[in-house]
Amino acid sequence: MVDRKPVCLVIGAGAGIGGHVGKKFAAQGYHSVLCRRSDEKGLAKLIADIEIAGGEATGHLIDATEDGSLEELVEAVERDIGPIEVLLFNLGAQIGNRSLEDTPHRSFELGWKLAVFALFRLAKCVTPLMEKRGKGTILVTSATAAVRGNAGQHSHAAAMGGRRMLCQSLNAELGPKNIHVCHIIIDGPVESPDTLGKFLLGDDGYKKLLEEKGQGKDELIIPAKLADTYFHMAEQHRSAWTHELDLRPFTDRPWWNS
Repeated sequence: MVDRKPVCLVIGAGAGIGGHVGKKFAAQGYHSVLCRRSDEKGLAKLIADIEIAGGEATGHLIDATEDGSLEELVEAVERDIGPIEVLLFNLGAQIGNRSLEDTPHRSFELGWKLAVFALFRLAKCVTPLMEKRGKGTILVTSATAAVRGNAGQHSHAAAMGGRRMLCQSLNAELGPKNIHVCHIIIDGPVESPDTLGKFLLGDDGYKKLLEEKGQGKDELIIPAKLADTYFHMAEQHRSAWTHELDLRPFTDRPWWNS
């Protein structure tokens, strides 16, 4: 029987955090399964970059809000590729700054579906497999909104706060079963056009921010460096697991002091 590589399953594999984490794990011997909702060309480029560097990767376009989509994905990956040893849940739920009046019911509900319900569904189908194998890691990208609400962020703050509490509940139940759950608060701007450019600043605003804080100034979080931290979380000894951490550039003030 041919040994199969362990899998790092990335839900939300964009050009920023998700894509770079996929590259990092592939470089360390994992088969990275990269999943995103759209942009087939961008996904193909990520896979090509990994393969050129000598790694293995597979891509899927998937709508995480569709019934059965995540469950079918997990079943196919375990059957056709290998055991999911690391799950990165990196789905965003940012809809931009919107007043309460300008936040439709549908948008608020969508935030919950993406940020909380999709993670719940994945945990339901992935963790029994991890438990059977006696180990596993679930890394969950989160945001400052998980610990601090703000004007215009009703949907996002509620969704991320729910994500944080779900992670704590999963940890309490799964930790004793040797499944590591880490809630990672990104408390600062990430150098990624997928989030800052599309949802918050627009193309011009993103370019201006890069000029002011990027391009070697290191005042934006560099996704490739962030991926090193994610990999470290997956490699920690269980006697000293990190269950929650917050990350920000060296010049930024922390969320509790802002």
